[in-house]
Amino acid sequence: MNIPKVIADLRQYKAQLEQAIAALDRLARKRGAKRGRPPKWMAKAGESGTRKFSAATRMRMAAAQRRRWAALRKSKVSE
Repeated sequence: MNIPKVIADLRQYKAQLEQAIAALDRLARKRGAKRGRPPKWMAKAGESGTRKFSAATRMRMAAAQRRRWAALRKSKVSE
């Protein structure tokens, strides 16, 4: 058993733990101020971030947008 190597490994593990604790402390201190988007690594796993719409809903949204664009074009022509 190589005791100096075991000690070196334990010291390295201790340094990693201290870094993790420091990161968690920083997060805990900023808990009250919720400004901006959380970092990507904090996002929930499996959450895509985009909403899923049915085909009918997408068609209604597209028709509404076409109506908005037509109204905008009509108002610019009349000016």
